[in-house]
Amino acid sequence: MDGANTSLSLRRLAIYAWACITLATTFLLLCSGGIVTSKGVGMSVPDWPTTYGYNMFLFPLSGWVGGVFYEHSHRLIASGVGLMTMILAVGLLVVEPRRWVRNLGIIAFIVVCIQGLLGGLRVSLFKDEIGIFHAMLAQSFFCLLGILTLATSPSFMRRAWDVFLPDPVLKNLVVGATGLIFLQLSLGATMRHEHAGLAIPDFPLAYGKILPDTSAASIAAINSARVADNKMPTTAAYVWIQMAHRGVAVAILLAVVAAAWRAFTNPIARAARLWAGVWLLMIFAQVLLGAWTIWSDKAADVATAHMALGALSLIVGVVLSFRLWRGAEAGRFVIPDQPPVLNFARIA
Repeated sequence: MDGANTSLSLRRLAIYAWACITLATTFLLLCSGGIVTSKGVGMSVPDWPTTYGYNMFLFPLSGWVGGVFYEHSHRLIASGVGLMTMILAVGLLVVEPRRWVRNLGIIAFIVVCIQGLLGGLRVSLFKDEIGIFHAMLAQSFFCLLGILTLATSPSFMRRAWDVFLPDPVLKNLVVGATGLIFLQLSLGATMRHEHAGLAIPDFPLAYGKILPDTSAASIAAINSARVADNKMPTTAAYVWIQMAHRGVAVAILLAVVAAAWRAFTNPIARAARLWAGVWLLMIFAQVLLGAWTIWSDKAADVATAHMALGALSLIVGVVLSFRLWRGAEAGRFVIPDQPPVLNFARIA
């Protein structure tokens, strides 16, 4: 029996290690996609699923030059993530006893297949709008893998990860801030995939004002100056999308500050302090990167770092929300008239 238990433990540990590697590779894929978009080389390879008529896995190294290098590399990493996700899903079906974890594995595989199809359609149909959905599904898939990685971790399996925090205010703040971050990434993806450059070139003001003038005459004058500087014309809609992006950034900062304050001032929320503190530091860094993106005139590396940190901020919010939710579910099963010892068997 001990041998069987040891074998099962090793297989579960192998699944967890594979989930960690898949998660890390997916983050690399997100960064690769960000570079492709930031450098504007998404159509450097105009055909799909082939690469200039070659099987993508047989495309000669001599052709990996300029934008083709970034786009083709992104395709290969994406193929690797798809294969790794399939292996993870199969491993979970074989080893994992919890139905909800197995189901998440199946969903992850379906999502990665849809994601690959969207990436191909973005090239085949030459539609920037598909690129926006492609980017946001990538963020969702990354968070799904994050939950799977946590669910297969040894600490989670030992029930050492769930902590009952009877603080609905903290829970609502974290969930709300996480939703705002997802909205913010959607706005960012919209701006990036429209390939219209910076609609507002200054920060913290907008064309020298708190609220920009977007009348027809003002936009005409702005575009005249932009064309003279060899920049793409903008529209009032693009300007207000970027203003919305700035406004949501302020809302996120306030929400995460409030969540961190709650975690550090409420004794019953002390188990969330490390996560809340790290999250707050990430959001401060994200604000600085956003400003740097504007001041650098949307330098590709800076814009990609901004996107990548946004993805990490989102997954931290999702993980913290998941932890608070799990703890709240566990707290429902505290045995009446007994000390607050959690009955985790009900939620496994």
